Amino acid sequence: MKPSMMDSLLGLLRIRVKRGVNLAVRDLNSSDPYVVVKMGKQKLKTRVIYNDVNPEWNEDLTLSVTDPKLKVLLTVYDHDTFTKDDKMGDAEFEIKTYINALTMHLQDLPCGTIVTTVQPSRDNCLAEGSRIIWSDGKLIQDIVLRLKNVECGEVEVQLQWIDLPGSKGL
Repeated sequence: MKPSMMDSLLGLLRIRVKRGVNLAVRDLNSSDPYVVVKMGKQKLKTRVIYNDVNPEWNEDLTLSVTDPKLKVLLTVYDHDTFTKDDKMGDAEFEIKTYINALTMHLQDLPCGTIVTTVQPSRDNCLAEGSRIIWSDGKLIQDIVLRLKNVECGEVEVQLQWIDLPGSKGL
């Protein structure tokens, strides 16, 4: 029997792209930003928000996770109607620490408990400590990413795990 996608699928990672802060200006005096999230061969994007360097997307992008060692690459673009969209910086982050916390069986923790904090370092794009928190029966991680390859800008995202019945699971 041929192995199916479900045999290697650990679950789904929901990335809520919350907002951009102080993004770079790429048009006359503003930008029309959107975010592209990539992991492995998967690629998803948010909607464009026009004329705003502090956009509020609050959009959920869901990735299938088969390898917890893969990094997530987030790139911000400025939408242009007649020319190629301009890059407005990028950042990558690991999900390993978050996945490890998911395997710790934390069901009995009080809501709001900080399970662990990932500190900013030379090896990551974190703008500040990123907390993994047990909240309302779910483990969430809030991340503020400092964009690279650009003069300014940060993007705030939140991770949440979705268990899939029939998948390999964690």
